[in-house]
Amino acid sequence: MKEGEMLKIRVPGSTANLGPGFDSIGLALNRYLTLSISPSHQWFFEPLSQEVQDIPKGEENLIYKVAASLAEKYGKDLPPCHVKVESNIPMARGLGSSAAAIAAGIELANQLGNLQLSEKEKLHFASTLEGHPDNAGASLLGGLVIGLIGENETDLVKIDDVQVDIVAVIPPYYLYTSDSRNALPKEFRYQDAVKASAISNLLVASIIQNNWELAGKMMELDLFHQPYRSKLVPELLQVQREAKQLGAYGTVLSGAGPTILTFAPKGMGDFIAFKLQKEFDHCEVTPLFVERKGAQVFYERVENHT
Repeated sequence: MKEGEMLKIRVPGSTANLGPGFDSIGLALNRYLTLSISPSHQWFFEPLSQEVQDIPKGEENLIYKVAASLAEKYGKDLPPCHVKVESNIPMARGLGSSAAAIAAGIELANQLGNLQLSEKEKLHFASTLEGHPDNAGASLLGGLVIGLIGENETDLVKIDDVQVDIVAVIPPYYLYTSDSRNALPKEFRYQDAVKASAISNLLVASIIQNNWELAGKMMELDLFHQPYRSKLVPELLQVQREAKQLGAYGTVLSGAGPTILTFAPKGMGDFIAFKLQKEFDHCEVTPLFVERKGAQVFYERVENHT
């Protein structure tokens, strides 16, 4: 950063899986993590919103750990900064809060260390930390992404034309990814794997054609994770039933949960959200839309009034 400048980084939240696209399909959403960074004598992360009130404020912060690790990989030292952190991405709710933090840390290191990383390099580093490319890819690149992480690189396809309304039902409780992962089976029968893969393939094909009626059907036929995690999120099957009666295409668990996403015809999101809020008044129910832009970096002039 030049003197008199402030670095700003904005990263969207995301959902993952869309049912059978387990650990491979991600979708950026209009919830954001925003960092405002200025030079300081030591690292300090200042929370500005309720969702991040409890984040670590020093070098134990995840954003710093990611940035420092990436900088070290390229032999760079990062100058200490004061980082103001604002977010409306719920923590531990299946809306990609950790992936957004990882993406923000990567952009922070890239800017402060002048690493000049390519999108592919950023994506592979983020995917390696996350263990899969879905949330990380969506936060970094925006839109709908389909990816596969390999040992040395991550391959990904981005789809921008997503013609669908989205409604989120966010239960008031946390569900940590580790607990949600523990609910999954350790292995799959060959015949079940073939069927689950076919459902996932058809989901992708229908998304490419913007055939969301078929996509919604495939979402609810998922065999990879929702049948096991639904026990941890009792609202899932209830929202599926209610949303279907209201004209929705399909309803899925967002990531590891507990947030539930309903996909609906364009123009119906507000109506379905209004109806679902009445039925699930203990939850936050809100329309969302697909964020086509991924992580963004800005430099702003800071006026000196001294």
